[in-house]
Amino acid sequence: MSGTPGFLSRERIVAPPGWSRWLVPPAALSIHLAIGQVYAWSAFKGSLEKGLDISGVLSALPFTLGIVMLGISAAVFGTKVDTNGPRWAMAVASACFATGFLVSALGIWLGQYWLVVVGYGGIGGIGLGIGYISPVSTLIKWFPDRPGLATGIAIMGFGGGALIANPWTASMLSAFGATGNDPNPNGIALAFLIHGVVYAVFMTMGWLLIRVPAADWKPAGWDPAKQKARAMVSTASVSAANAIKTPQFWLLWIVLCFNVTAGIGILEKANPIYQDFFRDASPAQTLAAAATAFVSILSLANMLGRFVWSTVSDLIGRKNIYRLYLGVGALLYLALTFIGEGNKAVFLICTMLILSFYGAGFSTIPAYLRDLFGTYQVGAIHGRLLTAWSTAGVLGPIIVNAIADARSDVAGPSKYTPAFLVMIVLLVLGFVANELVRPVADKWHEPERAARSEEEART
Repeated sequence: MSGTPGFLSRERIVAPPGWSRWLVPPAALSIHLAIGQVYAWSAFKGSLEKGLDISGVLSALPFTLGIVMLGISAAVFGTKVDTNGPRWAMAVASACFATGFLVSALGIWLGQYWLVVVGYGGIGGIGLGIGYISPVSTLIKWFPDRPGLATGIAIMGFGGGALIANPWTASMLSAFGATGNDPNPNGIALAFLIHGVVYAVFMTMGWLLIRVPAADWKPAGWDPAKQKARAMVSTASVSAANAIKTPQFWLLWIVLCFNVTAGIGILEKANPIYQDFFRDASPAQTLAAAATAFVSILSLANMLGRFVWSTVSDLIGRKNIYRLYLGVGALLYLALTFIGEGNKAVFLICTMLILSFYGAGFSTIPAYLRDLFGTYQVGAIHGRLLTAWSTAGVLGPIIVNAIADARSDVAGPSKYTPAFLVMIVLLVLGFVANELVRPVADKWHEPERAARSEEEART
């Protein structure tokens, strides 16, 4: 039985017969579209820097802390998310994420920027981590026949959240007099306050709607025996504590870390990379506008890749799809390095595919974990694996920025050649790690009591 009392308990959200499983992805999307706002933090940066007279380094601190807290909270609270159920987890995520905005609004109103760091980065970051993993195990249980599609829909929302938040934030700041050279701090505070209230309402719709399947439920026409007979799909379950002792977990950690690092290598400096590649081909004003549009194109590729490639993985298998992300990704970086200069078609195709593989890596990894470790505590295992994301979030920008800064006297695409070559090496190493993944040894499988515990928790 679940240890969570009352309205948030797992027992209260067991779906009745005939309940449509297609209501679960919208519930998950309500969380991921909201927390995906973190990718739109840059919309606040200019106003914060001028309105509170802070440096660019300080204005990035809430975002940086938020990403770090995402990985830490996902790892620390992953088991509790699985134990207490998705409604509890999504409600906690909603409360933390919305509170982060409200505390930030108070900090800006009082002129205490440290409250923005603590609120958005610390409290909100906990909401990011719990919210990110909260629907994963539930989606996998509702869609055992199509786990890649299900997690792809939800995690696509995280990539697409910024597409909504960016223009919304910009228009709000403009309406409240919080833009320009002398932005009104109270206008910035009001924008944060409205964000917190709106996201609280939007995310609440998700945790009110979410349901878990009954213990004996399965999709119509789906044969579990046939599904488990596929290569690389586990016939048993592994606990989170045992999963981190297996080589498969750490091989997938390397796979995710290096795939994300390679994507951030483009995403983190997309605007200047575009301008350096095509500086001699366009007037300065046209070039700047094209570079801005390029960033939006990459965001779209990142979002769509999370759904498209993850869905394809249901057809060809998780190991094969990561061969595509890593192997073809390395070839794309090679093409970008040696024939991308001045060739916009090659440049756009390569960068869009690289970013689609970057996004897809996030949405496919939960299904890969489910294949190897089963559904028992898959949310907790996923949470621990997300420390690879936190590592990549530091590693990728360091590689690109450090090399580019060291080559500041070099003009054009050559400035990035060493960084791109490093990305190729990392992708090849990730490809090798993926090739080494094998089914989990029987000694790590949970005994029968684990299966019984899962059924009890679900009912």
